[in-house]
Amino acid sequence: MARINESSYGTTPIVDEQTKLGQQRATAPTAAVDARTALNKLTSGQTLTPAERQVLGMSPAGPTAPAGPTGPTAATGPTGPTKSTGPTGPTKSTGPTGPTLSTSKTVVSTYIDDATGDTYALYSDGSRELLSKGTKALDAAAEERRIAEEKRRQGQSAYDLLYSQFKLYGLESLVEPLKGLITSGASPAEFTIKLRETPAYQKRFAANAKRIANGFAAIDEATYLDLEDKYQSIMQNYGLPPSYYAKGEMGIQAGFEDLIAGNVDPVTLEERVIEGQKVLKGSKQILDAAKQFYPSLTDGDFLGYVLNPKNALSDIKRKVSAAEIGGAQLGAGLAATAAGAEELVAAGVTGQRYQQAAPVIEQAATRGGQLAAMYNQTPYTQQTAEQAILNIPGSAEALKQTDKLTALEKASFAKKSGVGILSRERSGTL
Repeated sequence: MARINESSYGTTPIVDEQTKLGQQRATAPTAAVDARTALNKLTSGQTLTPAERQVLGMSPAGPTAPAGPTGPTAATGPTGPTKSTGPTGPTKSTGPTGPTLSTSKTVVSTYIDDATGDTYALYSDGSRELLSKGTKALDAAAEERRIAEEKRRQGQSAYDLLYSQFKLYGLESLVEPLKGLITSGASPAEFTIKLRETPAYQKRFAANAKRIANGFAAIDEATYLDLEDKYQSIMQNYGLPPSYYAKGEMGIQAGFEDLIAGNVDPVTLEERVIEGQKVLKGSKQILDAAKQFYPSLTDGDFLGYVLNPKNALSDIKRKVSAAEIGGAQLGAGLAATAAGAEELVAAGVTGQRYQQAAPVIEQAATRGGQLAAMYNQTPYTQQTAEQAILNIPGSAEALKQTDKLTALEKASFAKKSGVGILSRERSGTL
């Protein structure tokens, strides 16, 4: 068969299918990354290439100036048959590409989210696609991380300071379990609540729960520890046995718990110790009188009695003064009873005052008793002498009795110089 001379027809050269595919690929839209780039150019107002317009679903050609009328075109003759090409082989598969903008829908517009600064493409079907992350969300996240780190640093600093302070008192074990809470940046109020809920804390500052039960307000840790220091200092200064202020686990001084719970201030504690020392450090007669009057209070128990906040200071002073009066009575050879001594205390007589008057009272009671028996008068007792000489309630009757006995004595001896012992004692400094 004769070969057709293609050039004799004056038509365009025959193009096989492989060549067509190559041309189509050359003019086809580029990869997805170019679609994203095209959209970015669109949003920034840049001019798009036909390929970029096509990939965004827009007309490939931009608006053009209207063209003038064209002349008639020359007719072309019939073209010969095109050369058939054989079947093509399989095309090479390419790897997966990144996400692409859909080319089946048209980008209507783009917009920026005010809250985050993210840029989105809005399609004609109402869907949207994230084009780029905004800086607002990134800035907010960075600020959040900065704040968290600052809280952590502050929390660590707070923990280190608190740990060192508590360690001075041997209380670091109270802080260690809460390290995570402190370093996480918990507020001081939150930390304080959590700290006071721990068993270790409640054991160390047990007096606070008792204070509340007794109707007093709880005190802070610094005040609590300061009270303990002052209590110990007072007891050491007055020579109390170390057992009264010895420290146990976590520095707990068991004897101080009731003092703090009873709201005993250091000044009051010192008064209590002074009262106790009047008995414990006083004369043998005072200690003997205390044991006689209050047999349940031995040496150690008496000190425990004055330190017990359940015992009112007024009751302590009354018992101590009674013991002092009793000691003076015993020392002067007089009778001593708890009831009699406490009656004198109630009348305002102190132990010191009775001790000064004790020798005179003893002489008056002895001589008055003798004269009363001699002249068959009402018995003249120790109590009568105490009332007359100490000028306490009942002294008026006691003085009348004394005057009567003195008069009888004067009449019996009929001597101006023989006034008698009773008269002399009544005219004394007391």
